[in-house]
Parts: sequence; structure tokens; C-alpha cells
Amino acid sequence: MKPYLECAPWPESYPRFVPRRILTNGHLQTIAGNLLSRPDHLPPPEEQFVEVSPAHGSQISTQIRCECHWQPQEDRALRPTAIIVHGLEGSSRSQYVTGNANKLWQAGCNVVRMNMRNCGGTERLTPTLYHSGMSTDVGKVMLFLIEKYALQSISLIGYSMGGNLVLKLAGDLATNTPSQLRSVIGVSPAMDLDLSADALHEWQNRLYERRFLRALLRRFRRKALLFPRAFDPRVATGIHSLRQFDERITALYSGFLSADDYYTRAASARVIDQINVPTLVIHACDDPFIRVSTDTREKLAVNPQITFLESLHGGHCAFLAEPNHQSGNDGYWAEHTALRFLLGHA
Repeated sequence: MKPYLECAPWPESYPRFVPRRILTNGHLQTIAGNLLSRPDHLPPPEEQFVEVSPAHGSQISTQIRCECHWQPQEDRALRPTAIIVHGLEGSSRSQYVTGNANKLWQAGCNVVRMNMRNCGGTERLTPTLYHSGMSTDVGKVMLFLIEKYALQSISLIGYSMGGNLVLKLAGDLATNTPSQLRSVIGVSPAMDLDLSADALHEWQNRLYERRFLRALLRRFRRKALLFPRAFDPRVATGIHSLRQFDERITALYSGFLSADDYYTRAASARVIDQINVPTLVIHACDDPFIRVSTDTREKLAVNPQITFLESLHGGHCAFLAEPNHQSGNDGYWAEHTALRFLLGHA
């Protein structure tokens, strides 16, 4: 059961989300949002590798692969730049990343589609796994791009796990936020990791959990083949829930005492009250497995930098409204709302 009974008050300055007529169920929204193909009119990306962790002893360094789409050279530094961070077992080519990137590009922004370590075919570029607490990777990519391209306006957009990462980064930075970071946007962010991990194991969500687990276990076994001295594939035997995976693999190989210790230390909920930059959080009450605790909701409500949009419907990372082709609105409400917020603070 969700730890709240109703959605948060809606700010009057934002248009409400109204789902498509046949998609008023959170599961239908989630599945449709994941399966519907997205048109991609972006120019070919410029590939950029960013070192986020140096080599130690015999271990290689860790590099992040970004796909960058730059506006014309003469005013590139002055254009708003969006760094988009995908969710668990996603990549720079995930559907919601592509949809956001196209809207941002058409609006005149620079777009950086960031792969978390190990994602987007980069398992060979790091001796470590990845997890929901690696917000410093996002920060290092941001600072690298600011320094290399003299960027003046950066925004971070994260989905699900990526939403937790960008919110955690903003909270950790607090009053040390660089002036170039103008806004942070989290869509369906997994702020309370423990509640959401347990919700995935509820009977109605087992399909999602099995899909995540299959992908995570495949990736772990690939890592064990690439780095046999670092990983023991036998620890993956008999894992049947995300919490078990985090207890036996994430915690073991990422320096946490347990899954509970990981969920506590990696959750953005712990630091969102410290956020000191305009921030938008979008969440649906019918999200199948993302849960928001009462304490987290109170922190969101009292921080004047945070706008919390919590709709009755929308599912997980979906928010499919009726399209209006005459006005050029494709019906992806969260993407249009994020673009409006980004441009309003750029």
C-alpha cells in the first residue's frame, strides 16, 4: 500500500496532466510509454568519453560515454545545455531519452545523452558496477562539459534511477552548486529506494521486477567474464528480487554494509531538503512501483526551490496525454513540462 492517500496540491501555473482516454491505468501508461516508438530527427552525435574515476593499481579507470548534440559553434556556450540521465538498465538510446532530446534540440538547446557507467555498451570501460547512488558521476560529467566548452547554462534531467541521481547531486551540492547549473528535473524519480524496491516485489509488479532482474543479472555475468578477478558469478545464483540483488551483489561490490545501508545512503530523499537550485519533480500517484514517503513529501513541500507535480495518473516515466498534431504537441506531457521548466530557468 502506498504511504499516502491523495496527491499533492497542484500549482495553478502548471497545466494539469490529463491521460489519453484508454490509458487511465498506471500499468497501461507504463507499458505503452515503454513500447511506443519515438521519431528521432537528431543529427549524428559527437561521442565524448569522460573519466570519472582514475585507475588504481592494476585496475583501469572508469569512463562515461556521452552522446552530444551541439548547436552551432558560434553561440554554443550561451545556449541552454541539457544533460539527460536514463533509468535502471536504460541507456542514452532509451525511448524517453530520445523523446526529450528531440524536443530540446528543436528548442535550440545543446543536448548531452549520458550513459551511466556500464550502460550503453560500456562494460569494458570500468572495473566496477553501477548503482543508484553514483550521483558524483553526473557531477563530474557536468563539470567536465562546463570546463571544456565554457558552458553558461546547464540543466539536469533524470528519469527514475536517473531522477534520483540528479536530485541527490543537487542535494549534495547544496550551497556549493555551480552558477552554471540552472535547473534540475526528475521524472518518476526513485527518491525512497527502500520503499520502491519492496514495491517492485508486490505481486502486481513482478513483471517489472523480473525484467529488471534479468537485465541486471545478465550484465553482472558479463562483468564477471570481463573482470574475473573482481566478480564471482556464483553469488548471482538464486536471486529472485531486486532487494536480494542489492543485498548480495550491489552492497557486496559497492562498499555498502547491506541493501538497507545502500538504500539509505544512495536515496535522494535524504538530501532533497538541501537542494538550492530550481528543481522540478514529476510523479504519478498511480506509478506502479515508485513510492514516496510522508517524510519525503514534507521535504518536497517546504523547499521553496522545488516544484512538485503529482498527477493522479501517468504511470512510470510515461505521462501520455492526448496528442494535438495541429499544435505540434505529441502528447508526451512530462517532456513538454520539463522543456517549459528548463527554458524558464535557462
